[in-house]
Amino acid sequence: MVSTMKTAKFSIGQVVRHRLFPFRGIIFDVDPQFANTDEWYEAIPADVRPRKDQPFYHLLAENSETEYIAYVSEQNLLEDQSGEPVRHPQIGEMFDKRPDGRYAPRRQSRH
Repeated sequence: MVSTMKTAKFSIGQVVRHRLFPFRGIIFDVDPQFANTDEWYEAIPADVRPRKDQPFYHLLAENSETEYIAYVSEQNLLEDQSGEPVRHPQIGEMFDKRPDGRYAPRRQSRH
């Protein structure tokens, strides 16, 4: 059996922005292919609905008004090169900010 699964283009801790909509965020998880509900998928307008056979990313996202969690297809993401920090309130729970401005995943302590 030949695998058709794509390798993720973006990585955990990387700051990205949406290709079509005005929001950006930090990647905190990656699904190798679509893993959300059919209801969520069908709610996306057909003319901008992404393919399911690609990586999808969970983001600590922000726009000009608020912070939230977003689920975005790889085809709709671009690397954010603004250098601006992301202001999401959950960043400190998941990431340490490095001196170079990048976000490094926090090590989870195990009990």
